[in-house]
Amino acid sequence: MHNNTETTPHPAFDGVKQLETPCVVVDAARLEANIANMQAIATAGKVALHPHIKTHKSLTIAGMQRKAGATGVTASHPGEAAVFIRAGFSPVTLAYPLVRPEPVTALLALARDNGTKVRFIADSATGIEALETGARQAGTTADVFIKVDVGLHRCGVDPATKESIALIRKLASSHLTFAGLLSHAGHAYGAGSADAVRTVAADERHTLLSFRETLAKHGITVPLISIGSTPSLLANDGFDGIDEIRPGNYVFYDMTAVRLGIIDRSQIALAISATIISKNRDFYIIDAGSKTLSSDLGAHSTGTGSGFGEAWSTTLDAPLTVVKLSEEHGMVARAGTDLAVGERLLIYPNHACVVVNLAPSLAFLDRGTVSQSTIDATRWAIASADNAGLSG
Repeated sequence: MHNNTETTPHPAFDGVKQLETPCVVVDAARLEANIANMQAIATAGKVALHPHIKTHKSLTIAGMQRKAGATGVTASHPGEAAVFIRAGFSPVTLAYPLVRPEPVTALLALARDNGTKVRFIADSATGIEALETGARQAGTTADVFIKVDVGLHRCGVDPATKESIALIRKLASSHLTFAGLLSHAGHAYGAGSADAVRTVAADERHTLLSFRETLAKHGITVPLISIGSTPSLLANDGFDGIDEIRPGNYVFYDMTAVRLGIIDRSQIALAISATIISKNRDFYIIDAGSKTLSSDLGAHSTGTGSGFGEAWSTTLDAPLTVVKLSEEHGMVARAGTDLAVGERLLIYPNHACVVVNLAPSLAFLDRGTVSQSTIDATRWAIASADNAGLSG
């Protein structure tokens, strides 16, 4: 899909030198282009875009996505969802199975107080019972998707079993509202190539459409089908029968997407600015370790490359590799180069979502101008958990 070897891919360094390192920087122009591109895919496919905000945890970026045409957002945990409910985003889909009623009650009350809507998922009888109890305690009902396992084998019902049909019947006969089927083809991150990703996307869609037909034969109507995963949406197999898409990583991308062949480096919008603080015969030592870069090799532990990031210098024509990490130090293989202590490097991470989760703020670079923004969901989720029963 993309030729990853022809691009000299570091963003403009203008403005970075005034920032203390390590820091996470975002190229605003690339961010805007990525948001516009995914919205164009959704519009062309006639599907609603409900981006996953776990990637950026930012009200500012979510606002950009909404302005571009997104009609809802998706969150990973109750505290995260609470931030965006308070800010008026609607609907907020909590794509994580809850098994206790307390956070359900708190989120529904918060949504009512803010004039917004929150939607849930379930893949077990325990989850449905917790959602029903939580909704009753809030004095309302709730929209609930059944999570379907389409190959990742993490959460979700097996659509080939009678138990999955029985679970949906249980949901339909409860105080809750059956919202439809929801899936996440996260195994696309380990597919290895754009063509293999497209096969995963095709399998996901066919699995869900087949399950919908099976349910129809049992007298069950599926209101909506919602799918996720940035790779399977970029290398999609069409959206016939699909109503919503929930990509997250697309706002920033990272080296995993490059290695899959679904983007080139010029689309990566997030990087880590680091400083060479020491060097020896084999390595440059930088001030960004696992507490900044994370030790993640890729989403769902499906890294296909070597090292913990790709380091670029304005004085080099090719990247270096971050080969080792300790908590506050990174070791970059010198590979025959001779950079000076004190020089800045810009590092493309393996997995942008984890980097953002570790960062206290993002620095936005817009044509040489730097502005900083706190990561709202990280900062506010703590208060949400303490004050509203949203800790799990």
